[in-house]
Amino acid sequence: MSLLRRTLIAATLVTPLLASAAPAVDAPAPAFSATTADGKTLSLAELKGKTVVLEWTNHDCPYVRKHYESGNMQAQQKAAAAQGVVWVQVISSAPGQQGFVDGATALKLNADRGAAASATLLDPKGELGRLYGAQTTPHLFVIRPDGQLAYKGGIDSIASASKDDIAKAEPYLKLALADVAAGRKVEKASTRPYGCSVKYAS
Repeated sequence: MSLLRRTLIAATLVTPLLASAAPAVDAPAPAFSATTADGKTLSLAELKGKTVVLEWTNHDCPYVRKHYESGNMQAQQKAAAAQGVVWVQVISSAPGQQGFVDGATALKLNADRGAAASATLLDPKGELGRLYGAQTTPHLFVIRPDGQLAYKGGIDSIASASKDDIAKAEPYLKLALADVAAGRKVEKASTRPYGCSVKYAS
């Protein structure tokens, strides 16, 4: 069997597994409890009644750097916080993999970048990432105050690492949060995430 054929078969087998693992829009978001960068524990149950954003991140990923070095991610975090949204970063990079950091480093990174996340969850075993089917950094999820998943996908519509594309892109996440705030169904509730693959433990 050729290498190409083996690769295609492997891709065929892997893709449905990822798809089936991902939570469904308009269904309850998967419950979780995880350790924060400052050593506390945060559960989804604690956030009931709040709109929640989950942002998978990896500070070394060029696509993540695009949104942080431009200030786009911080601006969206701050705008969301002003509306009472709880913005939670998730780091699912495994030890030894790109993007893995300890809690102190994660906090320093956010301070240095002026990030405004409500909390940062450390997920070195990838349990939370796999629970949500997180594929890329960034990969965004929006959970309604009633605990239903309202949005999953990319931060915007242009899958590039160029800062110049931010202003030209359709801002999927912003639009999703506006729909949730207005009590509407998110118009584009599931979009294609783009970025670096999440560096899960093998």
